[in-house]
Amino acid sequence: MKRLICLEWQELWRNALVAAMLMAFCYTARGQDAGPLTPPPSDTHNVHRVTTTDPAATPPPMPPAEIIRQFAEKEDQYLQALVRYGYKKTIKLTEFGKDGQPSGELQVVMEAVMDPDGKVYEKTVQKTQSSLQFIDLIPGQLATATRIPAYPLTTKQLAKYQLRYVGDEKVDEIDCYIFEAKPKFLERGNALFQGVVWVDKQYLEVVKSYGKWVNDLGDVHSENLPFVNFETYRENVEGKYWFPNYMRSDEYLHLKDLTVPVRMVIKWTNIKPLQANIAAGPDAAVQPDAAAKPKP
Repeated sequence: MKRLICLEWQELWRNALVAAMLMAFCYTARGQDAGPLTPPPSDTHNVHRVTTTDPAATPPPMPPAEIIRQFAEKEDQYLQALVRYGYKKTIKLTEFGKDGQPSGELQVVMEAVMDPDGKVYEKTVQKTQSSLQFIDLIPGQLATATRIPAYPLTTKQLAKYQLRYVGDEKVDEIDCYIFEAKPKFLERGNALFQGVVWVDKQYLEVVKSYGKWVNDLGDVHSENLPFVNFETYRENVEGKYWFPNYMRSDEYLHLKDLTVPVRMVIKWTNIKPLQANIAAGPDAAVQPDAAAKPKP
């Protein structure tokens, strides 16, 4: 009897974990033409992480390997299309005081533009006066730190990962499969994704991800910035492409005698096809191959 009660509590706890981690996923349902979605979550929403290691209670009706194959092929399509689109990218860094309220902030707005030769650059168009007290940025560091690969699980990358079906839940009005991704082997010069992706059951498209980049030295992050785990939401563009539109990371800056909670939020807006701009001047080039993976 005690064993039965224990198993029942384990099942309830597992279900509660899965339900909690999906509360942050707030997309609305798509119609037949996969139209636009509701705005991304606010800066105050909670980030829920997948922590369960239990096997899925019920297998999906489609073999997991087939689901993975199909969503990876769509990831290929979106990666190829992404370099043809421009955007406005708003980056906000926030430090928090002991009272939990913001104590310092910096916001930078960039735009992706194309020069007459077809090269794409991120050009800074707006920057607020920094009130950050503990994060010290060097020129160009923020632009480099925010170039996080959007599509780690393309068909060419699948062989490097162990992908495990975690479960399925109705999230808002979208039914999703949940897959956990772990590198099979850690490499020195090539960082790999470790985390979870949410896949729309109907269209077999990744609509959300949560995770980090790792190599054989450990977690990968930019120098002087502690951000490791990123929660990324996507939006539908032109009814056919799923591009990132919101990314958030919450970490701690560990100083000698102080620990400071910090947050980075990145939002992409005005996503539309790029056009050549003669006046564009490069602040930081966006090279598709170089952006395919973060540097250790």
